[in-house]
Amino acid sequence: MIKVMVAEDMHIVRGALVALLRLEPDIDVVAEVASGNEILPVARSAGVQVAVIDIDLPGKDGLTAAGELHEQLPGCRTLILTSLGRPGTLRRALAAKVSGFLLKDAPPDKLANAIRGVVAGRRMVDGDLALAAWDTVDCPLTGREIDVLRLAAEGYETVEVAAQLYLSAGTVRNYLTTVVAKLNARNRVDAIRIAKEAGWL
Repeated sequence: MIKVMVAEDMHIVRGALVALLRLEPDIDVVAEVASGNEILPVARSAGVQVAVIDIDLPGKDGLTAAGELHEQLPGCRTLILTSLGRPGTLRRALAAKVSGFLLKDAPPDKLANAIRGVVAGRRMVDGDLALAAWDTVDCPLTGREIDVLRLAAEGYETVEVAAQLYLSAGTVRNYLTTVVAKLNARNRVDAIRIAKEAGWL
């Protein structure tokens, strides 16, 4: 039996996924969690082999949690589920070393097959999305610029961003000016929109 954990904050969606997977003779759902912060400790204690993770979770987001699993529990495979079929999101997922990436509107049998595939050591990625990611441009922003922009997108003021990242307010302003220029954006708000649409945030 393949020991699976489902991480999804929407109760109805999580319940449907669990019910669906329990119909499979070789899959045992041993854990369910609703936040990213629970993923690593629960996966460790339950001996999870595959973590099916929603990308947008409260607490740690799905990709951050998947990265932690890869580092601290390398035997646990990660399968990201998302409604955001953006090439940039897929690239971020692959950079986090996820084992699979599946859209939430995929046919139900695809999920079970993807779980079996990642346990067998294969990378399971939606084909159309993989082709789209291949054709898109790389994110022009550095990791630090993305950190600054992400906090700005969450509504933090310049001084608050500076405090969180241990930078000066002037440095944060410089980063934001550079981001706006790199993305050919009109202003900070426009830069956030461009980065979100590209899947870089």
